[in-house]
Amino acid sequence: MFGLKGERVLITGGATGLGLAMSRCFYNAGAEVIMVGSGNGEERARLAEQMGEGVWYRSFDVADTANTARFIDDIEQTIGPVTVLINNAGNHCKKPIEDMTDEDFRSVMDVHLLGAFSLCRALIPRMRQRGKGNIIFQASMTSFIGQPNVIAYSSAKSAYLGMVRTLASETSAYGIRVNGIAPGWIETPMLQKALHGDEPRKQKILGRTPMKKFGDPEDIGWAAVYLASDAASFVNGTILPVDGGALIGF
Repeated sequence: MFGLKGERVLITGGATGLGLAMSRCFYNAGAEVIMVGSGNGEERARLAEQMGEGVWYRSFDVADTANTARFIDDIEQTIGPVTVLINNAGNHCKKPIEDMTDEDFRSVMDVHLLGAFSLCRALIPRMRQRGKGNIIFQASMTSFIGQPNVIAYSSAKSAYLGMVRTLASETSAYGIRVNGIAPGWIETPMLQKALHGDEPRKQKILGRTPMKKFGDPEDIGWAAVYLASDAASFVNGTILPVDGGALIGF
């Protein structure tokens, strides 16, 4: 039920952070994995090679929507059909609204919304023709709760709720399921850096998390594996919080 042998998963932002954890979990579940990123191609290609056979790294900026269809064509011609799309790539801009420029806001939207939209637009007709597919969006706690100084990020992640529900209703008849994951506070290098030397903030976060701990990156990875597997065959159009109960703590 949870095995993914025969599936081919494309994960944007799949070579770093939570995306890398998802890449490893999907690989361990038996899937082939295509990690997509815009960083150091040689280093990340080596990372894919070290992971094992059936893992590839491809460099692509998801905000380059004029070339998305061409990118997907190349992937499917050289590697094979993509059966699972994980819209995980993201960027961030933490500023109070009066300091945030149009360019700041647009940059976040270009990656999260236009990037994800363009990939879905390129892949859904192919999935529909094949009669099967899975799409998973990496949402956020900020899809549900308000936090200061992240209006661009929270707006983009909140928009994923609408994208998930709309695409699920639009594609379900063709064997495609669309869901999302809303991670809570996950123990990543980025979080460690953000909390370094700020014990009061760390304790405040843990105080709002009923399980009183941070999650592991693999918690997100295995949640994605579940949503893509036959074990979740009747799960569609929903956002799965993976947050140790943090949403009920706010």
